[in-house]
Amino acid sequence: MSESLLSISNLTVHFHTEEGVVEAVDRADLTIRPGEIMGMVGESGSGKSVTALAVLRLIRPPGRIVEGEIRFEDKDLLRVSEEEMRALRGAHISMVFQSPRTSLNPVLSVGWQIERLLRLHKKESSTVARDHAVEMLRQVGIAAPERIYHAFPHQLSGGMCQRVMIAMALVTSPKLLIADEPTTGLDVSIAAQILDLLREMGKRTGTTILLITHDLGIVAGYCDHVAVMHAGQVVERAAVRELFHRPLHPYTVKLIRSIPRVDVDTVMETIPGSVPGLVNPPPGCRFADRCQFVRADCRLEKPKMKLIGQEHWVACNAV
Repeated sequence: MSESLLSISNLTVHFHTEEGVVEAVDRADLTIRPGEIMGMVGESGSGKSVTALAVLRLIRPPGRIVEGEIRFEDKDLLRVSEEEMRALRGAHISMVFQSPRTSLNPVLSVGWQIERLLRLHKKESSTVARDHAVEMLRQVGIAAPERIYHAFPHQLSGGMCQRVMIAMALVTSPKLLIADEPTTGLDVSIAAQILDLLREMGKRTGTTILLITHDLGIVAGYCDHVAVMHAGQVVERAAVRELFHRPLHPYTVKLIRSIPRVDVDTVMETIPGSVPGLVNPPPGCRFADRCQFVRADCRLEKPKMKLIGQEHWVACNAV
């Protein structure tokens, strides 16, 4: 088995707007091993979702993948034909989007939408695909799968729609599932159920998961490794336990310290300043204006990713 299922190298994505070129993702590197849950965390606008869409080659104008390599098993996804890419999407790489209700087709029953995937990618007959779809709805914890099979998205709750999306994403037994903020808009108890379901189904099917979130608590509870993004750049990568016990990048340190705690009587820390604009961003470190350890070279040179210890990578001139 390959050491990595997905390997992203030097990925750069730009969006051409009236204001200028938005450098949404800048030289991002990421490696995901088979069978693990990789977390990707960062503030809104840090480039997490754009990175995920780039993996599926779904960046649309005015966006453009400028350079880089996205290697899935033995294929460079940026070099394969569109026909090959269509065959990979849904069958080998699936995605659960942020808003489940709007991600489903409102005029088609949820069962038909799942069945269509099976007929397209697995070449199953209508009868076999229907039975398979009902069974998948049952596996994701839907109590009356035969009834829900005929339901339309507007007839389901947000949590139920997300379960349907997970069923759709996993019904073809993909090797990689990208879950982009899968608990957005759900209350806390339903969100926990969805995350538990993703982890359980991942183990059951052997599917590798890239879990995108802004919540470090989710990363701590569900992920094996984590990549931290800030202003379009991956600034730190490590095993989850290692990252929480020994964060190295000043941004990661601030993120962890800003997690609310109920067991201590202290004022919650915040990160000063704001994320720099990504049209003509600073030439050096994009966290420099918010960093208490900033040096002169930080404002001039982009920090390079370096290995500190075992599988702990950080992009910081001060480390």
